[in-house]
Amino acid sequence: MKVSELIRVINGKLINDGADLEREVKGGCGADLMSDVLASIQPEAVLLTGLCNPQVVRTAQMADVAAIVFVRGKNPPRETIELATQERIALITSPFGMFELCGR
Repeated sequence: MKVSELIRVINGKLINDGADLEREVKGGCGADLMSDVLASIQPEAVLLTGLCNPQVVRTAQMADVAAIVFVRGKNPPRETIELATQERIALITSPFGMFELCGR
């Protein structure tokens, strides 16, 4: 599935322009502890999280994450958006909670 398709499935809203929406999503991980993400996520996966700080983007860079989805309609601060835009990592917000998003 492409990031653009993922956005539709999760009722998402793209936060940053310039992200690669054609990138393939090959898995997923739902976590708020970035150490858990680094230990268990596969490359080209989507990261579902409630954390909005820049560390989420830095972790996504290291783990080759295709997109980051913020649960429960959360919106990250400007610094997080700027870093993700620079790295072309899609930031998406969805109104659903972690449980619902993991199922979708």
